Amino acid sequence: MPPGAARRIDPHDHRSRALPRTPVPTWTDGHPLVTDPTPPQPAARTADAPPRAENSAIPRARPEHATEAQESVRPGRPGTPAAQEPPAVREPAAGGKARESERLSFVGAATRRIARGIDLDETVLGLCRATVPTFSDAILVYLRDPLPVGDEQPVNPMVLRLRRTDRIPESLPGGGALAAVNGAGLGAPALPLLTAAASRLEVRANGPLAEVMRGVRPVFALSDVPRSALRELTGSAHLPEGQRAILAPLRGRRRVIGATVFLRRPDRAAFEHDDLQVAAQLATHSALGVDKAVLYGREASIADELQRTMLPDDLPQPTGVRLASRYLPAAQSARVGGDWYDAIPLPGSRVALVVGDVMGHSTTSAAIMGQLRTTVQTLAGLDLPPQEVLHHLDEQAQRLGQDRMATCLYAVYDPVAHKITAANAGHPPPVLLHPDSSTDLVLLPPNAPIGVGGVDFEAVELDAPAGSTLVLYTDGLVESRTRDVWTGVEQLREKLTETVRLTRPDAAPPLEPLCDEVLDIVGPGDRDDDIALLAARFVGIAPDNVSFRRLDPKAESVREARKLVRESLQRWHLEELLDSVELLVSEVVTNAVRYAERPVTLRLLRTDVLRCEVGDDVPQLPRLRQAGPADEGGRGLYLVQRLARNWGATRLSTGKLVWFEVAMSAGPDQPRP
Repeated sequence: MPPGAARRIDPHDHRSRALPRTPVPTWTDGHPLVTDPTPPQPAARTADAPPRAENSAIPRARPEHATEAQESVRPGRPGTPAAQEPPAVREPAAGGKARESERLSFVGAATRRIARGIDLDETVLGLCRATVPTFSDAILVYLRDPLPVGDEQPVNPMVLRLRRTDRIPESLPGGGALAAVNGAGLGAPALPLLTAAASRLEVRANGPLAEVMRGVRPVFALSDVPRSALRELTGSAHLPEGQRAILAPLRGRRRVIGATVFLRRPDRAAFEHDDLQVAAQLATHSALGVDKAVLYGREASIADELQRTMLPDDLPQPTGVRLASRYLPAAQSARVGGDWYDAIPLPGSRVALVVGDVMGHSTTSAAIMGQLRTTVQTLAGLDLPPQEVLHHLDEQAQRLGQDRMATCLYAVYDPVAHKITAANAGHPPPVLLHPDSSTDLVLLPPNAPIGVGGVDFEAVELDAPAGSTLVLYTDGLVESRTRDVWTGVEQLREKLTETVRLTRPDAAPPLEPLCDEVLDIVGPGDRDDDIALLAARFVGIAPDNVSFRRLDPKAESVREARKLVRESLQRWHLEELLDSVELLVSEVVTNAVRYAERPVTLRLLRTDVLRCEVGDDVPQLPRLRQAGPADEGGRGLYLVQRLARNWGATRLSTGKLVWFEVAMSAGPDQPRP
């Protein structure tokens, strides 16, 4: 290429996109002006736009009369000697380099502004803020609806939806020139095109808009096809005259995903031919940004769904305890993590409270967390003591692979005995909040984390008085880069005490607001890890609402069981349930004493329902079956299913437990949960 020759830039060539040579011509009094096209601007441009005549933040192209004068005296044209060229409009050689540098500066700043967006709205907003008012006075951005993700096949026919518009205000302080231009009828204003733009349209397969979008390159709305395409896109009959509208298709990595329209007012110089290359650069970077945002949105959706399925949908409401929980991801860009919580109902009206933390907050950590949580639920169903649950969980973590490290705290609450049995595997200690606003740090043997191997876990039994609240959490709540664990624990205790003091003396703070208050100890920007929080308010079951008896494994024990039922229901003023409960207890106890070798246990619990529990030493669970006309047995569980509100059977370490619940009407003596 000869020296000084102009190199033609293809906007779709990757080398051209790497070094765009398409600055925006911005002139003031005939001299180039370099401006930053990406100052922070609010969404509605109705009050913050600077005066056109007084502020140079809105660059202006050279006046058309100056351009015409320059072309009429340009050297080399017949009849126009070089000596006649007016010095005021002569463009020196350095002027072209300045304009080239300014154009490169604008495109670079604009693409950086577009690239800042991480989601779809931010990317589209970046395009609008980068181009208005520096490059255009108004912009319309249309995208496919729905947007295809990755290799997905797009929906046909193509449907475009108006995602965003942006513009300078119709009236500016000192904008008399605009009013004069419009009033003189020198050109229809461009901005009314925004108000008439269609919000959603279906692209005709062989229409002018489809033809322009297949061509990919930006075009002026001058010839018949581009003007028809712009009319089809916006649905407006009033189109700007001259080179004051650019229609730029948005092509992503694999396909065209939308279109952008750049508009200029009549009082501003029209677009130049080089502005098509600027529009191509802006459209290319915007389309790639939209592709990136769509992929990010899909990944975020998958992460949210993964985390939601890994954690409990709803906490159970077991007898004698109220529960509330919270989960916060580590950051907006890391929505999954290894923290989890769980509440598992156990036989005997007990409940297991679990909180754990797998190292890291990634998809891998979430997958490991899901495996460990499933293991804990399975082990809890076997009614193993807490230390045995952690021991088997440690073995499972080692089987999953190396470096599968996690901390876990497993506690079992018995509402009848008002006791907690807990074991810890390297987890931060829970906090016990008393009704008088005092707090106790439940110091358990810390032991080693899950996954280390060869650890002899220890369990501790603690008192759980009625009205107290146990707060279990992960280290993300109390530890960060600005504070250590113990400083965070003390802040947690202070927050709990402060919350209780703000509550009425005769009432405990509600659990849901209490969880929200606890999360306030983590300030903005102070969260480095995800947070799992589980709060358990112990209500318990009063001794007056419990009846218990051991029965010998013989047929005569059924009569004792019926006697216990009659005495208990009469004492609780539940005589209306006497016949049905006595029948059900007789059937369940008969099955138990027939096969048991050791004493059978019978327990009645009165809470919001009447619950009956029968335990024996036979591990086989009863199975509901349809008895034949000639069968002597097989009808006991059928009666239980028909008359009881709910029933079930659970294996114990010493046998099994069969239970059923019967609804009771609210009476003056009925306890409230």
